[in-house]
Amino acid sequence: MASDIIIDPVTRIEGHAKITIRLNDAGQVTDARFHVTQFRGFERIVQGRPVHEMPSIMARICGICPVSHLVASAKACDQILAVQPPPTGADLRRVMNLAQVVQSHALSFFHLSAPDLLFGFDADPASRHLFAMLTANPALARDGIGLRRFGQQVIEQLGGKRIHPAWIVPGGVEAPLTAETRDTILAAVPQALDATRRALDWYTGELERWAEEAAVFGNFPSAFMALVGPEGEVEHYDGRLRVIDADGNRLADDVDPRPYWNYIGEAVEPWSYLKSAYWTGLGYPGGVYRVGPLARVNVADRMGTPLADEALAAFRVRLGRIPTSSFHYHQARLIDTLHCLEKLNELLRKPDILSSRVRAHAGINACEGVGVAEAPRGTLIHHYRVDDDGLVQWANLLIATGHNTMAMNRAVLEVARHYVKGDRLAEPMLNRVEAVIRCYDPCLSCATHALGHLPLHVQLVGPTGAVIDELRR
Repeated sequence: MASDIIIDPVTRIEGHAKITIRLNDAGQVTDARFHVTQFRGFERIVQGRPVHEMPSIMARICGICPVSHLVASAKACDQILAVQPPPTGADLRRVMNLAQVVQSHALSFFHLSAPDLLFGFDADPASRHLFAMLTANPALARDGIGLRRFGQQVIEQLGGKRIHPAWIVPGGVEAPLTAETRDTILAAVPQALDATRRALDWYTGELERWAEEAAVFGNFPSAFMALVGPEGEVEHYDGRLRVIDADGNRLADDVDPRPYWNYIGEAVEPWSYLKSAYWTGLGYPGGVYRVGPLARVNVADRMGTPLADEALAAFRVRLGRIPTSSFHYHQARLIDTLHCLEKLNELLRKPDILSSRVRAHAGINACEGVGVAEAPRGTLIHHYRVDDDGLVQWANLLIATGHNTMAMNRAVLEVARHYVKGDRLAEPMLNRVEAVIRCYDPCLSCATHALGHLPLHVQLVGPTGAVIDELRR
């Protein structure tokens, strides 16, 4: 008979989710869905708060990527104040955001995904984790720990603490950079670059081991979206929006990302608290697009820094101009890390980086503001409306993981159809279904702000264990 396989919880991701795989009478997969089962509601929580508080409040959405929320929120506030941060203030925002991308990518690649890559997707789950990596490949594990530490320390050195720093504020940043802090950060960059290059060399040298997974892990044509700089280079802080299809044709280029409602729609499904974003020109549900490191390297003409450009060229020689397998998020994540480290190093060496002019001050000069930046997982949008007193009346958050919702669901279905056989279930089959989600590195705490209607089953159990009453929705 037809049946469901439930993977609950999905492991080694940030947040709470489950996967439902539906089998027909013959034990073949007919459908699969990625359910996000937690709810946050920050869009409603912030209503009535003064707009100047928004960056600090929004940073609390996530403990992994709070800086990206700080940046996007502060940029939305900049628009409401009608101010332009001083150049040094904007550059320091960039530095902190780049450091956060480094530490977040290190967490995703080394801590969450590398155990599968090192030991294999069929390995015993009891030893498929970071601590076992420390024994099997201590250099790789130490590089991952060191890279994450580097990113976190830079955030702490700039903002006073590693998680939820309040240093990025409307109009710029709270305090200028000191020469001592700059020199401390710069001294640590070479070691971080070396760790990233070693990881990239290891990964590309082992890629043939995962040829089957690379072929079927969410390998489907879709659009890709990211910000690019004036010369088509990767841009994390500011830039214009570019969207391409799987053949490289540009669906949009040199577009102001702030009026996102002109080209991005948001749908809510009854089986998840995660919004489904789609490209309106292709409709729903056909308008699937992807964001994040793979989208950034596919959309951009170049990375814009020497080592990352060299790595991108090798990536394209091996995989083609626009690889569509979600498996290649892993390699793109390492290339993105190289670029962030190089760009951070470049910014900290600018002559005016120690300037004391780091913040512009103003009152409420507009009733609406949109802030856009590239978070580790992709394009992040904060949109606020305020009253004349600067109190937030309405907020909308379009999170990177929400952009990837439909792509993740399609990827889960593809992997389940290829690996899951109802007559001989095994843990490695289900691990691969989870692993394709880990390719996207979803951050579900960030992304769950839409009110869906998940099934609810409550039981009242007596002292003997007997069910006295139950309620289902």
